[in-house]
Amino acid sequence: NMLIPLDIIWIDKGGKITFIAKDVQPCKDEQCPLISGNRALYVLELNAGTGDKIGMEVGGEIRLRIQ
Repeated sequence: NMLIPLDIIWIDKGGKITFIAKDVQPCKDEQCPLISGNRALYVLELNAGTGDKIGMEVGGEIRLRIQ
C-alpha cells in the first residue's frame, strides 16, 4: 500500500542490518510480491536511495531507541 519507491531495511533484535531491499516500487497488481528479510525483528522504510546516501549496508548497525 505504498505510494512511492522505498528502501526497506530489516534489523535484528541487536540493531544489526540483516537485509536491504533497495528501490522497491509500488505494486500495481492485486497480488504483490513478498519481500522478506530473515532474522529481523524490525523493519525501517526510507525513501528510495536514502539507504545508499547514508551508507547503510548489511552487517551495519543501527541504534534503536524503543519507548
